[in-house]
Amino acid sequence: MGTLILAVTSLLLYSVGTALQALSFRGRVHTSIAITTLIGLLALTAHGLLIAQTVHREGGFDFGFFQSSVLISWLIAFLLLALNLRKPVQSLFLGVYPLAALTIIMGLITHSPSRLVPEDHYGMLSHIALSVTAYSLFTLAAIQAVLLYLQNRQLKQNYNSVLIRNLPPLQTMESLLFELVWAGVVMLILAIVTGALFIDDLFAQDLAHKTLFSLLSLIVFIALLIGRYTKGWRGITASRWTLAGCALLMLAFYGSKFVLELIFHRGG
Repeated sequence: MGTLILAVTSLLLYSVGTALQALSFRGRVHTSIAITTLIGLLALTAHGLLIAQTVHREGGFDFGFFQSSVLISWLIAFLLLALNLRKPVQSLFLGVYPLAALTIIMGLITHSPSRLVPEDHYGMLSHIALSVTAYSLFTLAAIQAVLLYLQNRQLKQNYNSVLIRNLPPLQTMESLLFELVWAGVVMLILAIVTGALFIDDLFAQDLAHKTLFSLLSLIVFIALLIGRYTKGWRGITASRWTLAGCALLMLAFYGSKFVLELIFHRGG
């Protein structure tokens, strides 16, 4: 199937999923988990086939800026769809589906230098897989943190908005946030460890700044978890720390790739 057909199919399905969630959010329609899951699976299938044509190349995988973004958005949507089967995270679809659609559009209309990793470099591929999983989990955590922040602000103002009426209770929202942060921390630690094992020269491979920001973000997330269990951090405080850690992690990945590939046009 052609790349354009797969992209259009993915965009259409993500648009349908977003529209249904928006209508459900406003109380216009009622969507069951079965319908949400079906639309999500169809979108993920088309999105995954698109990745197979754009990321996988003969002899390796292309992890350029936009190719990586398409891959990460697929994993974010996949993790959210799986999480939705056992947790009340429907509200996150309103952020994730448009994000996935945006990365697909940018991947089609833009170009970045190739960053090819050979298929037989298993150590590097494992490092990338763990890194991508960590980024995906923390992206979900960032969206959750924004919703939790807004929920806290509006509850303190006694403002009974559409957001308040549709989100789970505050305690559930906080629990979900810290579950995502815990999972992300584990994946990030494993990614850093595998990077240390399989990357020979951080400076020669333009990875020193990426490692620095990743370590700083890890420190922020660990401090958040310590603060949670020693000082009872929650609500707006937890949201701010989560967003700060996610910002550092985005600088580590997207910031470095943007500068190297789109400004200096350096491939790999």
